[in-house]
Amino acid sequence: MDKDSTSRVAWVTGAGKGIGRAVARQLALEGWIVGASARTSRDLTTLELECLPGTVKSMPLDVTDTLATARVIATIEEELGELDLVILNAGTHLPISVENFSVDIFRTLIETNLMGTVNGLAEIIPRFTARGCGHIAIVASLAAYRGLPTAAAYGATKVGLIHMCEALKPELQKYGISLTLINPGFVETPLTAKNKFQMPFLITSETAAKHIVRGLEKQSFEITFPWQLAAIMRVLRFLPNSLLFAITQRMLK
Repeated sequence: MDKDSTSRVAWVTGAGKGIGRAVARQLALEGWIVGASARTSRDLTTLELECLPGTVKSMPLDVTDTLATARVIATIEEELGELDLVILNAGTHLPISVENFSVDIFRTLIETNLMGTVNGLAEIIPRFTARGCGHIAIVASLAAYRGLPTAAAYGATKVGLIHMCEALKPELQKYGISLTLINPGFVETPLTAKNKFQMPFLITSETAAKHIVRGLEKQSFEITFPWQLAAIMRVLRFLPNSLLFAITQRMLK
């Protein structure tokens, strides 16, 4: 895959399904060359076929594998060119409650959602700081604004991502690197399809991808959507605990 002088190169993790797949397609549609990573090679192969020839390159990866992450990034830059944009989107969700509280569930989500992102950052930050440019985007969640029932493990990982971004933002800016935090609400994906509760203001992956790409173009620090759910979660963020727990107690019913 040849990169011409005007092409921009992006790397998207979790690109096999859902938001990551839609973002990879949207970037390719807008002229980017995309290195697309996911654990399932078949998903990446079909993604390539959905896009214009030469715009998407499959880079299978389990983001929990530190050495494999380093190899994939090196391969992308060798085959496609220096990265301009990295979207660390790979993540998963497993509900957890008092009845099924499990060390294994926490460990799985921490290794994938949090450490999977850290593995990517550990390789990308030195490259971008050496160049004095680059754009990093990290996908967290509106669910991290307050603790919600059955999301103790998932929320903990997403809170960690939010705090990490807030801490890194001024340091990366000093080196000329942009950092964007992406906090989606409910989006139609294979993960949300497993939810057994009503999901307010549910949007499609394609709509989410357009929100993300537009926000990245504006160099926004935080991208949130849909706006209705983002507004509700901001209110919950500042509610007294007594009112918050009165609301979340009702969610259990």
